[in-house]
Amino acid sequence: MASGDQVRPESLWSGAFRWFFTGRAVDLAGSSMTPVAIALGVLQATGSASTVGIVMAANVVPTLILMLLGGVLADRSARGRILTITALVSAATHAAMAAVLFTPGFSLAAMSLLAAGSGMVGAFNNPALRGIVPELVAEEHIQRANASLATARNAARIGGPALAGLLVAGAGGGWTLLLDATSFLAAAFCFSRLPTTSRPSAPAPLLRDLVEGWATFCALRWVWTLSLAYTLINLMLVGPWQILGPVIVSGQHSVGLWGVLLSVRAVGLLAASTLMMKLRFSNPLVAGLLLGSLAALPLFALGTSESVPILFAAVLISAFGITASGITYEMTLQTHVPRAHLSRVASYDDLLAFAAVPLSQVLVGPASAAFRPRPVVTACAVGIVVMHLVPLLVREVRTVTRSSPPRS
Repeated sequence: MASGDQVRPESLWSGAFRWFFTGRAVDLAGSSMTPVAIALGVLQATGSASTVGIVMAANVVPTLILMLLGGVLADRSARGRILTITALVSAATHAAMAAVLFTPGFSLAAMSLLAAGSGMVGAFNNPALRGIVPELVAEEHIQRANASLATARNAARIGGPALAGLLVAGAGGGWTLLLDATSFLAAAFCFSRLPTTSRPSAPAPLLRDLVEGWATFCALRWVWTLSLAYTLINLMLVGPWQILGPVIVSGQHSVGLWGVLLSVRAVGLLAASTLMMKLRFSNPLVAGLLLGSLAALPLFALGTSESVPILFAAVLISAFGITASGITYEMTLQTHVPRAHLSRVASYDDLLAFAAVPLSQVLVGPASAAFRPRPVVTACAVGIVVMHLVPLLVREVRTVTRSSPPRS
């Protein structure tokens, strides 16, 4: 057991994880409403889509810039304390954004600055979230813990945006953001109940910590192999699905069908994360990659068929593959990456994944203009399958098992 680790109970729900799960569930409920509340609230106040875009971009950029620093801090400090502080900062920024919307004469500068502050929270929050689970539960419960958290996340994705839309329409964006702020306060209370773990009393200089985290990332061949693979998968998946998906569906059928399709996908993700509480794979990375290749099915359906039942089936089946891939990868990181370096390794992994998203969204438009939408999504589907299979050529990926000794 690493220095500073807590004695963890045999039952997943009998110890600190219960507080963490409750706080995370409340946090997810609030954060799932945030993008809708901000977008619709700013649109109500200004009537300008460009202004919405500026505010949303201001929210994303600080996360990318500060993510590596967040990984260093999460490895240096008590992760539960970081989560408490970031939840309190989220509550403050959301309450302040609500005040901007309540005030006559909308201030784009103030709203963008506050959105940037909210984005900074994500840079410190995400590495701590990815590193804390092994501190709270015994190793044999880590997959169940991640599946439970994924279930809460997927449930929030179903209800949060819809609730936010109704609240903005009925009460306005300001009141919706105030509700968000309240949820973050409740999450902060739950996170404050988490045990603290010791960290080095004299941490190394920041640059040395960053270099050390990068060295660990590079030394674990299976980690950087999968990180690069998932980055390329995001590049071929996010833009085609989010941007070309509604274009193709609305052209073939109706705009309304796309909304129904997203709801079906969310339900499938929720069901899949619940199922993953029970399933166990002796070679989790191999299983995750093979099942993850199912993520290509909706793009294949969009590119090669106009059948609505086929599209719905593809979305449901892919939901299981996406969920299995994510949970098995997260569990393996948490059990096989040195605990003292886990948040820094996760931050490098996150940085690559996050950077691929806007790049995918930017490139997909020119690609569809040059080659037409359906061939583009079909080609991306093929690429997604290939990038799930290529890592299996790497011996370290194939040989990581549930029973192989973790690195400490």
